[in-house]
Amino acid sequence: TATAAATTPLRASPAGVSAKPLSFQLHSQHETTQSLNIFASSSGDLKRDRRGQRTSLTQWRNASVLANMKAFLSRENIVAKEGYNRYFNVPFSFLVQLSVGSVYAWSVFNSPLTREIGVVSASADDWGLTTVLPIFSTCAITLGITTTLLGPWAEKSGPRMVASAAALAWGGGLILTGIGTHYHLLPLLYLGYGVFGGIGWGLGYISPVSTLMKWFPDKRGLATGLALTAFGGGAMLATPINEALFSAFSELPTYLGAECDVDLITEGGRRFAEVSGEMHEVVVANAIDLSKANLEGLPGVYVVGTGDTGAAQTFMALGATYFSCILAGAMGQRVPREGWKPEGFVEKVNEKQIQSHGDVGYNEALKTPQFYLLWAAVMGNAVAGVTMMSCAKTIMTDVFGSALPYIVTGSFAAAYVAALSGANMVGRLGWAAASDHIGRKNTYFMFGISVPILASLPTLTNYTIEHPGLIPLYTFCGATAVSLTFYGGLFSVLPAYLADLFGEKHVGAIHGRQLTAWSAAALGGPMLLSALRERSYTSSVYDLVDKVSDGDFISKFGVGKDSVDQLVSMKTVTISSLMDIAPAGTLDPTPSLYNTTLYSMAGLLTVAVICNALIKPVHPKHFIQQQKENRSQ
Repeated sequence: TATAAATTPLRASPAGVSAKPLSFQLHSQHETTQSLNIFASSSGDLKRDRRGQRTSLTQWRNASVLANMKAFLSRENIVAKEGYNRYFNVPFSFLVQLSVGSVYAWSVFNSPLTREIGVVSASADDWGLTTVLPIFSTCAITLGITTTLLGPWAEKSGPRMVASAAALAWGGGLILTGIGTHYHLLPLLYLGYGVFGGIGWGLGYISPVSTLMKWFPDKRGLATGLALTAFGGGAMLATPINEALFSAFSELPTYLGAECDVDLITEGGRRFAEVSGEMHEVVVANAIDLSKANLEGLPGVYVVGTGDTGAAQTFMALGATYFSCILAGAMGQRVPREGWKPEGFVEKVNEKQIQSHGDVGYNEALKTPQFYLLWAAVMGNAVAGVTMMSCAKTIMTDVFGSALPYIVTGSFAAAYVAALSGANMVGRLGWAAASDHIGRKNTYFMFGISVPILASLPTLTNYTIEHPGLIPLYTFCGATAVSLTFYGGLFSVLPAYLADLFGEKHVGAIHGRQLTAWSAAALGGPMLLSALRERSYTSSVYDLVDKVSDGDFISKFGVGKDSVDQLVSMKTVTISSLMDIAPAGTLDPTPSLYNTTLYSMAGLLTVAVICNALIKPVHPKHFIQQQKENRSQ
């Protein structure tokens, strides 16, 4: 082969190009292979080097993007220029506060979540109120932890970065809650709404408040009132939006007919009916059940698992919407430059305020008795308001739904939630502005009016049992609305109260730690209500069972009274179903389910009034300047 190749004539060269003789030395096969391997190895190294360069470039670009994003969101990047109008910050703060303030509309989710499978009425596998309410309490606990641990970081990072983080946590948490609701996975609801939602709530709550107080040092009460008015009104807007979304996404389950026309079988406390030759679990809903659920359907038997309350889709839609709103609010945030004061501003001493003439560090504040007295005052005052807001729709339908079923429908109860949110909003602005004139401590004394209001409500609910009518209904609505104005004022006055006591230098971080009092109230209040209500409810059910004849009980539920415990646990026997077969003249005990809760809240409010009375100015030894002088000496 080599000889042939060597004797092969040269190809003719193109015209104008001189032909050169081919002189080369043929390598052996081994040498050729070795050369090719070396080339391949060298080429591989080159490719690896290029891949390494590309990887390094990608990492560099990613780091650059993150650095630019961090710089864009940082406090230094949002310092307002000379001549900036401080009122421009207000609407952007409103966007953030309105979004996270929708948390107070939680009570409208209690009902659909407790009948997510049965839809028209709770089925055996549906979550109970004692299971659902702690989701809101978990959210409140996370709020307290977030504001305590991240309060100093929020002060340092600035409102744009903090609000952006709130958008991710709040919006993402709601979407995760929707997924958990769709697949009926309770842990996802606690993770989504309870944990991520609580983080978003905490970050979105403290950042605008601290920023507006720095913009309005001459009107601290008004500044916090402006910020938290939007927060209080969040549920006022969210409630009708939520109800509209429920209506759009809800679907009635399969209807089998009136109860008297369907052959029902009771096994293990559950009700079953034959559908297309197969046995399916069913629920029986009467007119009151449908009215409370705000569903337009016929009383009778419905197949479990064939409908939809619309709660899952509502959570997801709200998550996307609130993420956009909070992010828009974050982009508009600005902070004043160091040492900025409004033109012509002179610090005035108001004799009606308890003012400490110095700044206290956020760690040093924990060493003062004023911090803990105020914490107890906030917690005691907050219990009533947060319990009412988290359970407002449930309370309204329980107390008046059975007595006035054609007036107190699901829509009426939702309107009641919105009205309470409006009262909360009015109280936040009104009491905050009033505190600039009458003093923070005196304002907190005014909140003690809730004590006689709450203590008198059980008398009103007992009257409703025997004399149902519009007067008890509207009196109850008015009394609870007044109590909610105090609740709203409690939190809008709090930052200014803290600034008076500890100075405004670290008020954001101190405010975050003080909000653990609200977390304690949000944990204890709803849990207290659900526990006391459950005990009252169970007692009322067994009282009614004793009044119902054995024959009527068997005719209604298919089994004897010896199975009542199982029937109650499976939600087959309820106060509503027992009232259908109760003897004539039997009074519905539902309106009295919350009497012990109302008395308990009145007692806690009394303790709060006493703690507020004991608050005095902070001793100068806790001031930052005084501590520096002591160290220098």
